[in-house]
Amino acid sequence: MMRYLVPLATCFALALGAAVPPAAAQTQASLPPPIADYWRNPNYSEPRYSPDGRFLAVATGNSGRMNLAVIELATMKATPLTSFKEIDVVDYRWVGNERLVFSLGTRNSPTGSENSDSGGLIMISRDGKDSRVLARTLRDQINSGARVIRSMEYVRSVPKSDEEILVAANERSADSVDLYRLNVATGRKELLTTETPGRVIRWILDRDLKPRAAVSLHESRREFTVWVQQPDGRYGQAWRYGSPDLPTMVPLGFDVNPNLMFVASDEGRDTMAIYDYDIAKRQRGELIAQHPRFDMGADHNGELVPGIDFDSASGEIRGFAVQGDKRQDIWIDPVYKRLQLAVDTTLPGRVNRINRLASAGKVLISSFSDRHPVRWYVLDEKALKLEELLVSRPWLTEDKMVPLEPVVIKTRDGVSIPGYLMRPQNVPAERKLPLVVHIHGGPWARADTWGYGTFGTREGQVLASRGYAVLLANFRATPGFGRKIYYGGRRQFGKVMQEDIEDATDWAVAQGFADPNRICLSGASYGGYASLMGVAKTPDKYRCAIAGLAVTDLEMLMTSAVGDIPRSPVGLSSWKDMVGDPSTDRDALRAVSPAYLAERIKAPVLMYSGGSDIRVPLEQPQKMRRALEAAGRSVDWIVEPEEAHGFGVLEANVRLYERILAFLDRHIGTGAGAVSTK
Repeated sequence: MMRYLVPLATCFALALGAAVPPAAAQTQASLPPPIADYWRNPNYSEPRYSPDGRFLAVATGNSGRMNLAVIELATMKATPLTSFKEIDVVDYRWVGNERLVFSLGTRNSPTGSENSDSGGLIMISRDGKDSRVLARTLRDQINSGARVIRSMEYVRSVPKSDEEILVAANERSADSVDLYRLNVATGRKELLTTETPGRVIRWILDRDLKPRAAVSLHESRREFTVWVQQPDGRYGQAWRYGSPDLPTMVPLGFDVNPNLMFVASDEGRDTMAIYDYDIAKRQRGELIAQHPRFDMGADHNGELVPGIDFDSASGEIRGFAVQGDKRQDIWIDPVYKRLQLAVDTTLPGRVNRINRLASAGKVLISSFSDRHPVRWYVLDEKALKLEELLVSRPWLTEDKMVPLEPVVIKTRDGVSIPGYLMRPQNVPAERKLPLVVHIHGGPWARADTWGYGTFGTREGQVLASRGYAVLLANFRATPGFGRKIYYGGRRQFGKVMQEDIEDATDWAVAQGFADPNRICLSGASYGGYASLMGVAKTPDKYRCAIAGLAVTDLEMLMTSAVGDIPRSPVGLSSWKDMVGDPSTDRDALRAVSPAYLAERIKAPVLMYSGGSDIRVPLEQPQKMRRALEAAGRSVDWIVEPEEAHGFGVLEANVRLYERILAFLDRHIGTGAGAVSTK
């Protein structure tokens, strides 16, 4: 029996100070939004309360870059703290009520560049008058030619301290992370992890903020070891994970009981569920929370996903979360349960995430849906008044967005894989629609979730606004859906992973909305590979393919000195394990590499790439282009010289989607012939 049961609670009424207009009251737009509306920076991003609840830190995008500002809630007066023109503020945290720390990165600019000026850690006072660079991100050249990044990252605040935080940094060793207690006012720091068991990538703190466990990564393969501190202070190996031969068990955090640690585990089951782990007995204990279809706490790629919500003061579990078809928060704490129910009743049909600041009697609410980019509200608990505070993208209103419908697709061998469907508005039910099957990148990533802002949902909204149905299809190797789906993609490039896309396409046709004669594949990175592989493997199934940042020769990807995968021993080992080894599997790799299959392709192809891409270097799509042209095939060719593995510049994305829409119109849209009603 599970230890935690979710109690029922009654709802109380909220007075909504700034209501969202009901859908019926909104007018339908006669023209779709400009392409730029889907790709430009939001006006605001990630507001964060100061500990006393008087101020709000927020990133603002009005200048074209995301810069940091502080808003005084009593007057709504905003004080700009930064004014960067070539880089963005990407993460920021309060340190007490008078200071913040932030890091830099790139949003609306070329992404993935080897020499991008990002990371670091900077302190700034709330009024902007005092600042200090606490750490810069350095890139060291080593003998193999690989870039080693040395950086410092915020971990968490220190209770009752206005100057100290905990940070993670790889200063002592480029390959291993240490924890420090850092004074942001003076820059002085204290090393907390004098012993590092192996190449540590993450530390787990107990309730006293002492490092008690660590996760290390093997030096030459993607295998993880969990270490737990022993009574003598040394770290002992507790378990390993990261291969299909081992159960996956990822540490999440410590219980109030210092002898218990929470873990996400799949031992004896398919999906990752949350258990406690007895340190003294070295064994997994009681089941705490689970979901039958989705991973909780961590996925099989070892990445943390929504799971446990802890109370930062008491350390008790407040509730659980799962990234299902939609994100769901399940509260144990009766106050949070009551608040969640009240907010969900007031703002129905959305995911409403609550952040309660009990000392100030305020609750900050992040609210979004598939048709509502995120808005933030503040709830006064005493007055029971809910007021709209900030809107991320006011130009994307409900009438300009289409629903993201969760679907489940059963494959030919009986595996059920989740996905999402987007259909254009105001189309008669009997009309057969042109369909774009969007294939996500990674492929070992759950790239799209319900809401707006991922690459798939942005592309889907652009295309749906122009009359195309879009299916965001997942496939074997996608994490988050359990062990069977994740490891089912091992050594299945161009095989079962491709069949899953074929089965998703057949599902859409069988549902009756997709015109089987007007279907196109689209994707970037692995998605670009799978789009090309789809028109090569089943040349009569698809009418066109859009292949971005596309891998076209798997052997070359793992052997060429131009890209970054061969420079990383762990990364290369992972690719060999999951895809195949060029030294022993050369023929098998070429059999599923589109560059060697160009003569099979009948459909027209559009390819786009970044000239500065080091993940999938330009030599990959260039090889495919030469092969297609030699075979007499049609190729639309787009290269943005300053872009890398993903287009970041707004103007580059606008140019790209103008070309994509023209390409689709010629081959499956209105330019391809009359709309079918059969």
